[in-house]
Amino acid sequence: MRDEVPVIALDGAGADGEELALAVDVACRGPGFFYVSGHGVEEALLASALAMSARLFGLPEEVKRGLGQTAANRGWTPLGEERLDPGRQPKGAGDTKEGFYIGREVSEGTEERRRPYHGSNVWPDERAEGSLAGFRSTMEHYFAEMTRVAMRLVRLLGVAMRLPPGFFDRPGLFDRPCAVLRLLRYAETRSDPGRGVFAAGAHTDYGMLTLLHTDGKPGLQICTDRDRKGAEDAWVDVPHRPGCLVVNLGDMLERWSNGAYRSTLHRVVTGQPSSSHPTLPGPRLSIPFFFDPNFDCLVECLPGFGTPRFPPITSGAHLAERYAATHDGLAASAHTAHVS
Repeated sequence: MRDEVPVIALDGAGADGEELALAVDVACRGPGFFYVSGHGVEEALLASALAMSARLFGLPEEVKRGLGQTAANRGWTPLGEERLDPGRQPKGAGDTKEGFYIGREVSEGTEERRRPYHGSNVWPDERAEGSLAGFRSTMEHYFAEMTRVAMRLVRLLGVAMRLPPGFFDRPGLFDRPCAVLRLLRYAETRSDPGRGVFAAGAHTDYGMLTLLHTDGKPGLQICTDRDRKGAEDAWVDVPHRPGCLVVNLGDMLERWSNGAYRSTLHRVVTGQPSSSHPTLPGPRLSIPFFFDPNFDCLVECLPGFGTPRFPPITSGAHLAERYAATHDGLAASAHTAHVS
């Protein structure tokens, strides 16, 4: 494939220098997806996060409904609540997945608390649900580790983009990020792209970076030709690689780079027969971590990337627009975000 997804070792020789930044730059200008190895997240934590996710989704429906999504974009979302490709998915037929959002905790009584999508997390009662003992501590540890890896990648991007040293460490950019961990369970439903049935419809991610960990079951695909997204030969698999996280770029990084870096269209299709999985392999678990700039951060073409192709927009306004278009549960609160 022309845009083969590369593997970038964060612990290799020259891991903090120009060579690594060049590898990141090539991946960003090519497929917009890459794997990272040597990220330093313990395998035990990765496994525990998946195990806790499976237990959460295994709770009775009425218990999960009691953990339902809040206006701050925290908590459980039911099967079909999100419709990522409304142009191809029939009305009323959403993605065949359920989810659970965990965000950065924002204290009551603070100015930040008044912003959309900022607030407290929704946590299950670990005493009542004994199988979930340790759920919160596991997820908070995982959140912190993903934040660490994401910030390292953001700094590498600054080097790759030839920005001044410490550019993305300046106050107002990522010191209060719109960071969200999302647990996902894809149902045992066979996707049928021809009828608009998807585990996750074709979409680009909204923010800066996404770091993905999965249970290894297949399903993730990227589009090699966005103009032909309806053609099945335009889609290629992104297979699981043990020990690696999958990283992809979001819309805000594409805007910052004026289109030089690609926010690549991707989707999830489940239950497709293959030589390794000839039958439906059961529910698929994945944990994407979305790392986006501060809510009020203005995203506009950076120096050195030519005449701007996109108008300036705040991170919060962009997120609000995208949530309103794809999430039934968040559309009502989207109007409160503002555009600079």
